[in-house]
Amino acid sequence: MRIGIFSEAYTPYISGLVTSEVMLKKALEAQGHEVYVVTANLESFKYEYDEKERILRIPGIPTGIYDSRFTSIYPVRAVNKIKSWKLDVIHSQTEFAIGTFARILAKQYNIPLVHTYHTMYEDYIYYITKGYFDKSSKKLVEYLTKFYCDTTATELIVPTNKIYKLFKEKYKFDKNINIIPTGIEVDRFYKEKQNQNDINDLRKSLRLGKSDFVLLFVGRLAEEKNVEFLLECQKELVSKYKNMKLIIVGDGPDKEKYEEYSKELGISKNVIFTGKAAWSDIPYYYHISNLFVTASKTETQGLTVIEAMASNVCPVCMRDEAFQSMVTEDLNGVFFETQEEYIEKIERLYKNKKELERLNRQARIQAETYSSKFYADRVLTVYNRAIETKKKENRFGIVSKIAKTIKEKFNDSSSE
Repeated sequence: MRIGIFSEAYTPYISGLVTSEVMLKKALEAQGHEVYVVTANLESFKYEYDEKERILRIPGIPTGIYDSRFTSIYPVRAVNKIKSWKLDVIHSQTEFAIGTFARILAKQYNIPLVHTYHTMYEDYIYYITKGYFDKSSKKLVEYLTKFYCDTTATELIVPTNKIYKLFKEKYKFDKNINIIPTGIEVDRFYKEKQNQNDINDLRKSLRLGKSDFVLLFVGRLAEEKNVEFLLECQKELVSKYKNMKLIIVGDGPDKEKYEEYSKELGISKNVIFTGKAAWSDIPYYYHISNLFVTASKTETQGLTVIEAMASNVCPVCMRDEAFQSMVTEDLNGVFFETQEEYIEKIERLYKNKKELERLNRQARIQAETYSSKFYADRVLTVYNRAIETKKKENRFGIVSKIAKTIKEKFNDSSSE
């Protein structure tokens, strides 16, 4: 099968979306499929095509949201290049810009379109509005999302029941919705796959002591991730346990604000900001940690939770539907809703080593259900159904045209 993945973001940009796209491409190629990527050029305003990796980068302009770019310029050479691929299916990963390009090509060349809805845009609208016109902006986002997904996608994929309910109950979406949790290369995070010397070196570079109990957060440092919650709780934990360390891996618009806030709280010695980490180094951070923590309520799924689980690290999550599809309370992780509850759960696991070891083992077992191969197999099923649906639509279209032609000729002959 010849598959085209269309997305605003791809490597070298780092995000959960990019991780899932790279993983899907590799998993599909491992099964013998040809996978092409169409994305915005994050480095320059140039058209570039990597023949070996099959990645086409189209000129884009910065959006103001992290390193992402939008593109509305679709060069003729890009259209011709994509046309030469003779795609069997297009899989769009974004609603706008490159997503619009996917819509245009799918319609122009009669290619089935599968769309994955990744982002709760209503939770991110403040990056553009800066607090103004939020209500009207959210209604516009809802309208555009419904328009894109309802009128063009042959099949829709969502990662969790949380997003399924959004489309069914709020957006009244009436086409096929496939709930397919995004997979990852889980074996990349397995303990037995890691180089212990590299893990030891990382501990030394971060000046972690043998007795330190490490909490880990991995993600963008921005308002929607609720990092302030973790910092405020850390102040309470440190007042009781001097060896409690919080490692924050990632970058974002609020990084300096959080660093300053940790100083104001008097916990800067117990909070380590690493900045953006190399993709290859991410597993090491999980393996120097005792718990993975997140207070975000804006995730569509939360791939870092799966990464932690694959690393034998128990996740401690804000109670949210996005995480509840992966984590079962007191089986492979724990939930909280308030600061008091978060602190209580951390303390309990800090004091109860056997319980923590049990949760870690179960987390690893659960993570195996999110393997890249399993994910790719389920996505391929959707691709095949989209292709069959398009064939039926084409056959119906041909029959309709023939019937229309016969009717017109009959009417013409009747009028003579």
